Amino acid sequence: MKNALRVLAVCVAAAVTIPSVSAQSFQKPEDAIKYRKAAFTVLAAHFGPLGAMANNRIPYNAQQAAEHGAILEVVARTPWAGFGAGTNQGDTRAKPEIWTEQAKFKDAGDKMQAEMMKLAAAAKSGSVEQLRAAFGPTAATCKACHDNYRRD
Repeated sequence: MKNALRVLAVCVAAAVTIPSVSAQSFQKPEDAIKYRKAAFTVLAAHFGPLGAMANNRIPYNAQQAAEHGAILEVVARTPWAGFGAGTNQGDTRAKPEIWTEQAKFKDAGDKMQAEMMKLAAAAKSGSVEQLRAAFGPTAATCKACHDNYRRD
């Protein structure tokens, strides 16, 4: 119950702040870079355990899967505001193609978000089979962005 309340608090806080976050709200480009990196870190922290459950590396736990899914549902929408003008320089692994191929990058981000929503729903379903079915396509959208838009 304590974890569920914590997840709910995070989701409510994120839901309240997400609509107000935009590229214009960052004082400096490095603030936007920190923001997007933090968002991707949170995504990875909740995506990883779902992948481990889907791939039988850890035991499936429906409650934990649902909690991870609830967080992904909110956080998957957050990093995109951090890719504004001037955020292609500094402490970033972002490739220049993000800014030179903005329509393609937006499409890739939209696909990731759509698949992440499916994964979140599957994670909250209580079915490991649904989780397994949704995990692969979601991971593929993440990999596509990493391959095309992130330096290693």
